[in-house]
Amino acid sequence: MSTARTTRLLVPSAAALWTSALGLWGLSRQNSVWRDEAATWQVARRSTAEIAQLLGNVDVVHGLYYLLMHGLFELFGPGTTVLRLPSVAAMAVAAACVAALGHRLAGPWAGLGGGVALGLLPAVQFYLQEGRPYALVAAGAGVSTLLLVTLLEGRGRTVHWIAYGGTVALCGLLNWLSLMILPAHLLTLLLSGRSVRRVRRVRTGHDVGGPGAPGRLGGSGRLGGLGESGGPGGLDGPGGPAEPGRLGEPCVPGRSGGLGRRWAVAAGAAVVCVLPLVLFSRSQSAQVSWIPPLTWHMLIGPAVLLAVGGAGAVLDRRSPYRPDGPSAAAVGLPLLVVPQLGLAGLSLVQPLFLDRYVLFSLLGLALLIGAAIGAGVRTVSRRLPRAGRWLLPAIVAVASVALLPQALAKRSPESRVDDVLSAADAVRRLKRPGDAVLFFPSARRDTRLVSPDAFSGLEDIALARTPERSGTLKGVEDGPARIRTAMLTHRRILLVTDTPAVSRPPATERDRMKRSVLRNHFRIVTDTQTRGRRVTLYERRAAPR
Repeated sequence: MSTARTTRLLVPSAAALWTSALGLWGLSRQNSVWRDEAATWQVARRSTAEIAQLLGNVDVVHGLYYLLMHGLFELFGPGTTVLRLPSVAAMAVAAACVAALGHRLAGPWAGLGGGVALGLLPAVQFYLQEGRPYALVAAGAGVSTLLLVTLLEGRGRTVHWIAYGGTVALCGLLNWLSLMILPAHLLTLLLSGRSVRRVRRVRTGHDVGGPGAPGRLGGSGRLGGLGESGGPGGLDGPGGPAEPGRLGEPCVPGRSGGLGRRWAVAAGAAVVCVLPLVLFSRSQSAQVSWIPPLTWHMLIGPAVLLAVGGAGAVLDRRSPYRPDGPSAAAVGLPLLVVPQLGLAGLSLVQPLFLDRYVLFSLLGLALLIGAAIGAGVRTVSRRLPRAGRWLLPAIVAVASVALLPQALAKRSPESRVDDVLSAADAVRRLKRPGDAVLFFPSARRDTRLVSPDAFSGLEDIALARTPERSGTLKGVEDGPARIRTAMLTHRRILLVTDTPAVSRPPATERDRMKRSVLRNHFRIVTDTQTRGRRVTLYERRAAPR
């Protein structure tokens, strides 16, 4: 096996292993599961018929992911490892794709730097260990972008177009906001087309100075005006002179137009596949009504990301790689910018601005960071040849130390709003046979649905129809009058709710009734607050004489 081929395999493999190690580190998060993951857990344990019934009412946008997790829970049983390992594997794939893209577009150091940088980003470390679909979407974004670059290079076939459209559609079915990758890819297509036309003009002598002019491609052996030697393989980047059929080959007229048409067909097919989900999910838009409206301070974080990515794009302009094909900037900058701006624009119509919806855009940021690292390695190597190879390890070491507090925080239960498993443990300790249990609000019933054994022997006195039978996440409760009557027939009641720091005022008449009856007819025996959840044992007051 040649050295070049070995490097092409080692760079993405190293990035994937690095990201996998970060994902496996503290995977159980001290045996905690928060409310969003609890939704995945409880739905994955249902039958396929029950899941289908649920999706008709809520969470249809996560339907494909729930079915995937249902299959994994059936095979391996429920647990925090099974819950989170798909996200670890998916983000490792995403890191491998970034590394492969960086290597292909800006050299091996850029590829390795970008792949390693992805795993270190704080937002990625958060969702790297999350039992939700966002890491899977990031993996799909990486695969589809890698396929697009392959097609832009002219090395793709019909099967690559099918794979591209299928991957985009699959990502859309996991989260239809991921379709914002299509305008990002379109911008990459346009930028790459301009690059090709510019190189053709230079090679055919249409620019001032003609063929062989100093400082231009085909002249002194240096990239036009940049004063840098071409990358390995000569002026046409890694792999030598442009092969027939590759993007940038001037002998293939009309290739850009045909490429654009084929992209439009593949992108259109993906949109058509996802459109029914988009339209149906609009009927469930109340699920995201809790997202706050977009404010200027919410844009500070994205603005910082765009600034860092822009700096990487500027440095990538000095790369000697891919002079006649897509650059790392042409691929990474649209992937970073378009989803961020697109989500901000959508949020002006309906509040949707949550970073997890565009987590996949961070692949563009990592690619640009890798390009900047690659530029740094080349600059240092020209002056200090032996020091250049140590630049990336030094950067990774410094970044790892600087981000260590963040990494530790992401792996603690306190990094999430709450923990259903700790609440279940408290119930298990406090319960007695014949006790009743209440949930306030009813969504806190997820504690019981994730850990049903902790609630064995307890009567859920407010519940009229179970979540499984009603096709909901929290079940259907009786009316306030019936709940009041049931509460007054019990001597001891366990209440599972939120801690004061995260609780909200009662929003329904049922919850107001629960609180009123407990306050007026019961007294607190034990009050346990842990990791965002509160379990309170109430005992009936003695009747006045």
